[in-house]
Order: sequence, then C-alpha cells, then structure tokens
Amino acid sequence: MTAFDLYRLSDDHEALREAVRAVALDKIAPYAAEVDETSSFPQAAYDALVATDFHAPHVPEQYGGAGADALATCIVVEEVARVCASSSLIPACNKLGSMPLILGGSDELKRRYLEPLAQGRTTFSYGLSEREAGSDVTSMRTRATPDGDGWVLNGQKSWITNAGVSEFYTVLAVTDPDGRRGANISAFVVEKSDPGFSFGEKERKLGIKGSPTRELLFEDVRLPGDRMIGAPGEGLKIALKTLDHTRVTVGAQAVGIAQGALDCALAYVQERKQFGKRIAEFQGLQFMLADMGMTLEAARQLVYAAAAKSERGDPDLSFFGAAAKCYASDVAMKVTTDAVQLLGGYGYTQDFPVERMMRDAKITQIYEGTNQIQRIVMARHLLAGPA
Repeated sequence: MTAFDLYRLSDDHEALREAVRAVALDKIAPYAAEVDETSSFPQAAYDALVATDFHAPHVPEQYGGAGADALATCIVVEEVARVCASSSLIPACNKLGSMPLILGGSDELKRRYLEPLAQGRTTFSYGLSEREAGSDVTSMRTRATPDGDGWVLNGQKSWITNAGVSEFYTVLAVTDPDGRRGANISAFVVEKSDPGFSFGEKERKLGIKGSPTRELLFEDVRLPGDRMIGAPGEGLKIALKTLDHTRVTVGAQAVGIAQGALDCALAYVQERKQFGKRIAEFQGLQFMLADMGMTLEAARQLVYAAAAKSERGDPDLSFFGAAAKCYASDVAMKVTTDAVQLLGGYGYTQDFPVERMMRDAKITQIYEGTNQIQRIVMARHLLAGPA
C-alpha cells in the first residue's frame, strides 16, 4: 500500500457503494415521499435492506453478520440517506443500539442478541436520553434496583429512534444512587416483551417522519442479572464510547442527505430556463453549486477519516467523531437549504424532495449530542493537549 492508497476507497468499498445505491434507487426511493407524508415505518426499505444484508452490516461475522468495517457501514448509511433519511436510520440505529453490546457485552449476551439482529428478525434501539437528562446524561432518573439475582427497572427514556418497532433496547439506568455521578450508571438489554415495559405516543416531528420516535416507559420491569452489559457502574463509559463510534455514522447520514439534495439541484438547474438560457449558466448560481459541492466533499472526507479511526480505535476518535458529526450535519443543513433556494418556488413544494431533505437534515445537528456539545467535546480534546 502506498501513501496515495490511503486517500482512495478500496475496490470493495466502491463495489459496495454501487450495490447499495442500486437497492436504494430501486427499492427505497420510490416510497420515500409516501413514508414521509404518512409518517409510516419504511417497511419496504427494511425488507430490501434485510434481503441484501445491509440492515445491520456492522455485526461481526462470528455472530452471523456481514462483518462490515466502519467505513463500509458509513457508505451503506450514506447511500440510503441519499434517497430516504428515515430508511437510513435502520442500519444507523441498529449500530447505535447494539454497539454497547459489541464494546462491553459478554460473548453469551452478544450471541443471544446480535444473531437475531444479523438475521433481520428485529431492529435494535438505544435508550440514553430522558425528559430532564439530554446533554446532561448523568442527571438521569431511571433506576435499576437490585432484586435477588436480577434488577427491577423503573423510569423513562425520551426521543428513542425506532421505538416500538425494535424488539431489543440498550437502556442506561442508575444502579447506585449514592455513588459518584457517572460511575453509578449501568447498561442493560431490555426486550420489548418484558412485562412492565411500554411506549409513549409517537412524536410528531419536523423530519425523519418514517422513523418512529417514542418514549420508553418502565414500570417494575424485572431483568435477569445476565442482561447487564459489562460490569455495574460501567454503563456511562460504554455509552460515551458508543457515541464516539456512532457519531461518525450520523455524519455519514448527513453526507447522504446533502448529496441527495445536491443531485436534485444539479438536475434542476440544468433543465430550468430563464432569460433565454439554463439557470446553470448564471455565475451566481454556479458559485452556490461550487460551495455546495466543496463543503460536501470536505464533510465526506472528514467522515471517512473518522470512520477509519473508529475501525482502528484511535485515541483521538472522540475528537474526529465529534468533528465529523458536527461539520457534516452543518453542511447538510446548508446544502439542503441552498438546494431549496436553487429550485425556487418548486423547492418549497412536495413535488420535489429537497424540502423533505431540508427537514430531515435538521435532526443531524441535534441527535447523538447537539452540535454545541460536539464543539465542547472537540475543545476539551484540544485543551488536553497531545496524548
């Protein structure tokens, strides 16, 4: 391998992109507008992703998964998000929900839950945030109280992606109320069928309407002791490490949304005519397109660099994961807004997908840590100095 190979995707990654793009265009794109309009789970997309093994590509081969590396998983999410952001949350949320298991679970626990995920029998969700514990996760109120060989879970979680669809949930709860904040939280796997576990009503959202977002409600939910991920008190450490990896995936989703919007804008400006010529010939619009393409490609390269660091487990992953998520989501918001502008009045209608893409892009600046939080993460890393 030469130094130049580091800046080029492998043939396998390029082939993967082509394969995912074909599935996305044929099986997902035709339903994207309907999924958004009806706020319905993208079942056709789910079925297509399961059939091609793109629904949870990150699951290791030893548990029946495709064993895709972090970059390959980003490519899957990016290409699906290019046509439907809601559908891209299927592989993205599956990684988020199951990553704590991969990082801290026992082999027995991994086999029990990763194998059905790899087989496409379920999706996997992640329960960290609460009504009064968003960015300040250590103030969570959900409690898991010891009960014989197990635990009793009480409380709630908010803003949970694919809640009600998923069979499995990684849930963080305080297990030592008198312990040091941050070191008193543990992680558990909760199953949809557990007595006492229920869901709130679907949130009515600005975007990603095809991905249901609901509260998780726990009322005396009894969990066997072997449902704990890692050791008692390791939950927050596992949760934050998970986010270091999965923020890269949000960056990939943002890149995909922005690419879809740029594709639509490019097609439109080369067809639309005003003053006797295509509007693509006007320099003012060319400058907009150039900035859209430039910042999008910068975001893509940052996401791919962060994905490589995720795969290697580099010590500066927390900086690069935060940077990739923050920059790519800001770019997605700007590119989609500019795409709406380039289409003029048509961009503001549902006749074209760019208004949906603009609405979908906004959430990438918010979930898995707001971009203000990402800047705090990056600043702390910089102020800490070289490792």
